[in-house]
Amino acid sequence: MADKEQIETPVDSGSQALSEALRSSFALVKFVMVVLVVVFLGSGIFQVKEGTRAILLRFGSPVGTGEAALLKPGLHFSLPYPIDDHQIVSVTGIQKVRSKAGWYATTDAQRLAGTEPFPGGTLNPAADGYVLTADDNIAHAEATLAYRISDPVGYTFNFVNASNAVQSALDDALLFTAAHYKVDDILRRDRLGFREAVRKRVTELVEQRNLGIIVEQCTVDSIPPRQLRDAFNEVLKAEVNRNIALNDARTIANQVTNKASADAQGRVNLAESERVQLVNEISGRAKQFSDLLPKYRDNPQLFVQQRLTETLGRVLTNVQDKILVPESADGQTLELRYLFNRELPKPTTETPK
Repeated sequence: MADKEQIETPVDSGSQALSEALRSSFALVKFVMVVLVVVFLGSGIFQVKEGTRAILLRFGSPVGTGEAALLKPGLHFSLPYPIDDHQIVSVTGIQKVRSKAGWYATTDAQRLAGTEPFPGGTLNPAADGYVLTADDNIAHAEATLAYRISDPVGYTFNFVNASNAVQSALDDALLFTAAHYKVDDILRRDRLGFREAVRKRVTELVEQRNLGIIVEQCTVDSIPPRQLRDAFNEVLKAEVNRNIALNDARTIANQVTNKASADAQGRVNLAESERVQLVNEISGRAKQFSDLLPKYRDNPQLFVQQRLTETLGRVLTNVQDKILVPESADGQTLELRYLFNRELPKPTTETPK
């Protein structure tokens, strides 16, 4: 009996140790599972920053529609992935796309480094982009569109890649507008009008295609084909010289016209002054004759004699004496006789002041 008890004692000790080990292992497993559950549930907590909105997805579909589907800035909770997910969309940030459909083959790094590829003898349509103008010419044009998202749900879920959709609309607007402008207007004469036309066209396409964005700014850069740059420069130089010559000619024409107008106005003023003077003089003489007419009618002979005396006095300046001699016995008729001086009167000289 004693030997049997000695044999059973070690067996009971081993079972007890195994039981305690299993109990400890289960406790550790429970703790790890609790931690995993907490971490799993905590993975659904996320934060939305200012200037952005979050769209909550449940099994890949938005929860809610319109503004109700947008989560405002702050902390939010969702069920862990793959049940729920969320996507952050910027609503105030400015995004940009660039249209290179009408630009030659180059990269941004080459342009910044100033190591653009040397233009070949001819344009390579397989590699170089270009735009066709209304007068059947070719030019290079590049447009950059700055926009912000106005409909985050539509912008995110209506297109596989909304940014590519916006760039496609910009490419369309650039090529369409260039086809309605002449090359000189695109390159020099109406660059501002061309840029505004591109902006207007891309805005129309954005609304038609419901891209969910608002156009903020559109810039356009245009240059002649690099293979013909020297020829375009010569044309520009010739047009500059032409404008200079036209401006000089207009200046001379204005000077001559102004001088002629001034001379004509001076002559007109002089003639008007002389006319007024002559009219006043004639009016004065007419008034004088009107005043003398009654006297003439009262004694015509006396009036004639007085006028004759005054006239001869002005004409005959060297008369020394005037003598009235009666021609008839009754003395009614008188004869005027003049006694002339043998020496003519000396002309008077003005004394210098």
